[in-house]
Parts: sequence; structure tokens; C-alpha cells
Amino acid sequence: MSHPSTQVTTEYVMTLHAPLDPPQGANADFQIFNVRSGGWVRGPSIRGVIIPPSGDWLRIMPGGARRLDVRLSIRTDDGAIVFVSYAGRAAAAPADAAARLAAGETLGPDQVHFVIAPTFETAAPSYAWLNDIVAVGKVISLNRADDRHVTYDIFTVR
Repeated sequence: MSHPSTQVTTEYVMTLHAPLDPPQGANADFQIFNVRSGGWVRGPSIRGVIIPPSGDWLRIMPGGARRLDVRLSIRTDDGAIVFVSYAGRAAAAPADAAARLAAGETLGPDQVHFVIAPTFETAAPSYAWLNDIVAVGKVISLNRADDRHVTYDIFTVR
């Protein structure tokens, strides 16, 4: 039996909260979400707001899983701009969770499964560390009704 020669650990970087407009349906399997104002990021070494242009291009795959393609911009509290791009997967929600989402409930990571792999780009020296990290994120809050949003906790992988 083989064993890994190393271990992976994570360290919390930020929480990202993105309020979403209703989706534009390009076709039955492709939705485009504009990230509306009010989005934010908060972490031990970064705080800021999500600014336009920012959006989520979501494809529904055969079997119901969602493929995420997100691009957004952050303006930090001290004025720096950070570009964030992430791909990810959202598992098809179980029938009970899908019904609760349709009824307007906000669900958490025990009811829905979204995992993302964000990358960051910035020229700001105080946030240059973001350019060099490998990150993962997991959904902590999702709503598809009046409070339409997605919120992730993001971690660096070490």
C-alpha cells in the first residue's frame, strides 16, 4: 500500500460575498449572473468591496452539476484593485435542497456543495502575496430568491 509523501494544509484567507442579479438564460444549460453592488471580501489581511465588471457564467452539465466560470474585481479598503478568477463545480442539489432553494431559503455547506479554485492578480505591493497563492474555496451560503447571493470561505493551500 502506498502512502503520500506529503500533507496538504489550508489557511483561511477571506470570506467572499457576492449578491447576484437574476440570471440571464442564454439557453437551458447556460446562465449568466451579474454580481450586483453590495458584494464584499473580508479576511485577516484583506477587506474590500466587489466592483463592476463582475459576473458568473454558469453551465449546467449533463447529470445536473454546475460548472462555474467567475470573474470579479475587488477594490480593497485602501484603494488597491485585485482581479479574481475562479472555476469550480457545484454538485446537483438533492431534491429537498432544490425545493428549499426554490422556496427562497438560504442554504449552507451541509445542504449544497460548491467548491472553487480562485486565482488572484494585482499590482498592489501590499497584496502581492495573493499573486503567489494556490487557493480553494467552499460555499457557506447560497440563496436563489429575493436575497440571491453566494458566499464562500477561501483558503490558501500549503
